[in-house]
Amino acid sequence: MNNTIPQTQRAVQLVGPDELVLNEEKAVFQPNDYQILCKVVVVGLCFSDLKLLKQFSGHVRKSEVVGGIDPIVLDENPAYVPGEKAAVPGHEPVVEIVAAGDKVERFKVGERYMIQADWRWLATANSNGAFGYNFEGALQEFVLLDERIIISPDGVSMLLSAPAEQRAASAFALSEPWACGEDAYQEVQRQGLKAGGNLLIVAQAKGDRDAAHAFLQENAQSAERVRVVLAEGGCTCEGALSSLDEVPDNHFDDILYFGADADVVESLFAKGKKGALFILCQCGETFGKPVMTAVGGVHYRGFRIVGTTGGDPAEAVASIPERCEMRKGDSVNVIGAAGPMGVTHVIRDLCVGDGVTVYAADLSDERLEALAKIAEPTAAANGTKYVGYNPTKTQQDIKFDVQVVMAPVPQLVAAAVTSCAPKGIIDIFAGIPADKYGEIDLDYYCANQLYFIGTSGSTMEDIEIVLNHVAEGNIDTNVSVAAVSGLDDAVLGIRKVENQEVPGKIMVYPSCKGLELTLLPDLAEGLPEVADKLVDGVWTKEAEEALLAHYA
Repeated sequence: MNNTIPQTQRAVQLVGPDELVLNEEKAVFQPNDYQILCKVVVVGLCFSDLKLLKQFSGHVRKSEVVGGIDPIVLDENPAYVPGEKAAVPGHEPVVEIVAAGDKVERFKVGERYMIQADWRWLATANSNGAFGYNFEGALQEFVLLDERIIISPDGVSMLLSAPAEQRAASAFALSEPWACGEDAYQEVQRQGLKAGGNLLIVAQAKGDRDAAHAFLQENAQSAERVRVVLAEGGCTCEGALSSLDEVPDNHFDDILYFGADADVVESLFAKGKKGALFILCQCGETFGKPVMTAVGGVHYRGFRIVGTTGGDPAEAVASIPERCEMRKGDSVNVIGAAGPMGVTHVIRDLCVGDGVTVYAADLSDERLEALAKIAEPTAAANGTKYVGYNPTKTQQDIKFDVQVVMAPVPQLVAAAVTSCAPKGIIDIFAGIPADKYGEIDLDYYCANQLYFIGTSGSTMEDIEIVLNHVAEGNIDTNVSVAAVSGLDDAVLGIRKVENQEVPGKIMVYPSCKGLELTLLPDLAEGLPEVADKLVDGVWTKEAEEALLAHYA
């Protein structure tokens, strides 16, 4: 190994559920012929780190990779840490290559990159491989990557160039969380049955037979259909099964239900595979009570739910938008708006929305005050409107067209449903665990043809959209930065994210040994040469350079 690279390093490790430690002597892995060793320049702390912190080996992205890569490649990688192995969090970094194996073809020592953390072709049991989860992340001084892993099967690199001369490393690093927000607006929605997929039809009530038949004829024909009759008077058909117990779990791409039995609908969610579409036709009946709904499945498993009060499934499917971008003049409500990711949604929507009004709900007046300093001038510059409010003190007497739920609380999703306008979109952005259900008023949901969206991670296209916004001056991702830290206080920083004590992103600079967690307004006390480089209190490339120079 190069003499300038140490044998050991400092690293934050998650060694068990809610067990974080700062390891002062973690090994620095030497790359083999196909691997690269990178020095971490900066990494952002993310709310998603908390999901891994709490669930550890139970997190869907901490499980073993079961497809998409030769197992030998995984065996050769000491940074592959599925299951109970100690993890290094941190999936929002910029890194610089300091060593590369002889057979590495696309990367060279000295190059600087942002890492796209979501490696979707590496299949796990219920999700996919990801940097900072089942592969070690960037809350350490050096991180090992493998060229055979970070290049997708279609040749796309998960490393995006982040030249030092263009902009701050923090701005590149922040493109990843901003891209996660962008993905919710850009993901293309399936607007019909899946071609070649498996379809389950559950008929308790008599739907519109002719309309249902026409719908099935017009949509993609499925490879398999299982029809279940659960009550007398329901639709009958030859070969129908008599009970859902005879139907396999995690099997169907589309589930078409005629009826309004809350218990049956709750049981149907177990039958859907990742990306399943649930079509609810109430046939003039009502559930009459909240229905236990797989809200966690919407976020992590890509479940989509549509409904109609009638018996024609085409009416339900017609409510599915091509994408979930805001419409002209929409009222947008961001719930938990003044947290790190909430800020990205608020600023993004104010910048790119066409005449939209963004309502920012948060329980902290202090954080709302900090957000207003950024959001109000942003709205004024873009012809949009901003309204910040504390819902414990002020209620907004309107129905929202778009709602973004930033806290992993099923009750907030339930409240968002009943405060939505017809054809409203509800983004379950916060990562409610995949197995969690919430009591949802599906009568209101179906009557108003609402639509749940939930995305996890981002694509390279999302990142490119964000970077284009940054390059064109539409968005400055550095407005998210609220504090800086070295590894010394990274664990403290994660706890502050957990307790929502910092109004924005905490950026960790691993090379800044001894740097305590410092809010930007407090930099002048100990680092005046860095504070002088802020612009209107916003982090800048010049401030970052001054910080790194101070600790060089």
